[in-house]
Amino acid sequence: MLALIAPGQGSQTPGMLTPWIADPSQAELLRHWSEVIDLDLTHLGTNADADEIRDTENAQPLIVAAGLLSAGTLDLRAKFSCVAGHSVGEITAAALAGVMSEVDALRLVRVRGLEMAKAAAASPSGMSAVLGGERDVVLAAIAEAGLVAANDNGGGQIVAAGDLAALASLAPEGSRVRALQVAGAFHTHFMSPAVSAFKEFASTITTSDPVVGVLSNRDGQVLNSGQEILERIVSQVANPVRWDLCMSTMQSLGVTQALEVAPAGTLVGLLKRAAESITGFAFKSPDDLAAANQFVSSKG
Repeated sequence: MLALIAPGQGSQTPGMLTPWIADPSQAELLRHWSEVIDLDLTHLGTNADADEIRDTENAQPLIVAAGLLSAGTLDLRAKFSCVAGHSVGEITAAALAGVMSEVDALRLVRVRGLEMAKAAAASPSGMSAVLGGERDVVLAAIAEAGLVAANDNGGGQIVAAGDLAALASLAPEGSRVRALQVAGAFHTHFMSPAVSAFKEFASTITTSDPVVGVLSNRDGQVLNSGQEILERIVSQVANPVRWDLCMSTMQSLGVTQALEVAPAGTLVGLLKRAAESITGFAFKSPDDLAAANQFVSSKG
């Protein structure tokens, strides 16, 4: 059983769309998306530096565009059984499952990025990955510091979010702490101001029920209602991501293979540490296309 998985913010790198748009049809598609959402995705994906694509309003549409471009090169017809996305990757996953069109996915993530950027600017904050250590010890240290466990990623990785000074002093016993290249405390109460405007825009998006189950970041539940998926995408902006539960659900469903769309690598790494029964494939560039198609066509 194959799952498609889509990464979240922080996975972007400078120039990451350059190989994908070497194909003229892909380049034209990206230009079309850029016009629709009034954001130059071609520039962001080819010439922009790390600081420019770190900005929330740029990073989020760029990541979704990369995921959709890469998935569009694959032969996926009737070959995957569920999808899951980490944070903004939920929008990519929803589009791959047929919940919304690619254009609507880009329109939706454009508003998400803008509203979350506004919320982040109002209260400077950030996120840090806590690597290793006992889970209970890490969670206690995060709470004691007045921070929030915004992403419980499994595999010995929990992301703390909140005040920058508190993050700088966070040092749970037995753990390493690494600041993330994001510009706010996403999936916490810091993002509450973004929810209302995002919800209002989301109400204009036409949804369909997915062709496969969509795993929710809230609790790992398998969703089959397009409207509920959209509602959860909205509410998830200010609530923690439980990727650990999404991986657990994949295992309970009998998923044996997971292909991560571009910009790939992060989620496959988590699967290696927390869900060893699932073989992952990181679809990083068009050079991987033949191997990726072979992977999705194999029985696992």
